Amino acid sequence: MAKKLYVGNLPYSANDSALSDFFSKAGAVESAVVMIDKMTGRSRGFGFVSMPNDDEAMKAIESLNGVEMDGRKLTVNEAKPLENRPFRSNGPRR
Repeated sequence: MAKKLYVGNLPYSANDSALSDFFSKAGAVESAVVMIDKMTGRSRGFGFVSMPNDDEAMKAIESLNGVEMDGRKLTVNEAKPLENRPFRSNGPRR
């Protein structure tokens, strides 16, 4: 089963293909997505990588956490599921 990883402190120049290439050092990458700010169109500084199995995901965490990518030390760990947030009375959740 695929394992999803959270990647934080990405350089703002990072894109999906650069993230995928960087993580391919640790094993096969199913998908890599850099989160983009809607207003500016640039990276929000974090993203997610899916790897096909637990062994490769653990190898990626162990070998890439704290490693520099374009001068920034990455934070790599297992992604946590999105929690339901309470309804806000001042408008819709975005």
